[in-house]
Amino acid sequence: MTPVDPFDLPDWLGIAEVTWTAQAGLRTGPLVAGMLEAADVEAVPCDLLAVDEAYPAPVVDDEVRLGAHQAWRHGEVHLVDRAGRLTITVPGTAFTADLVLDALDRLARAVGASAERYAVRLRLTDGRGPAR
Repeated sequence: MTPVDPFDLPDWLGIAEVTWTAQAGLRTGPLVAGMLEAADVEAVPCDLLAVDEAYPAPVVDDEVRLGAHQAWRHGEVHLVDRAGRLTITVPGTAFTADLVLDALDRLARAVGASAERYAVRLRLTDGRGPAR
């Protein structure tokens, strides 16, 4: 995983009406795949990763985990490229709706956008059965 500077992201993330859409339910584990979308632009893959999940193995190395915690403590967000996908690293082991909203609010601020221009679409399950 390599750090991503918010200023290197597409300009439309700072000016368009942006929607982050989950491609899986929040209860699927520490990684929630998603997409950042806006009208008339190519979507950007953007995942959420809870960096404190450690069983059966840590999901990130200590450097990424520390970066996520330091940024979060200062009201910011730590972005990384994970296998060619923009990834928002978040302290914790799992996601709630509030945590997802907080992460996307921080992303909006990081790219100079108002959170009012961002929307979030969540999935309740992973499609394999009822939510637990």
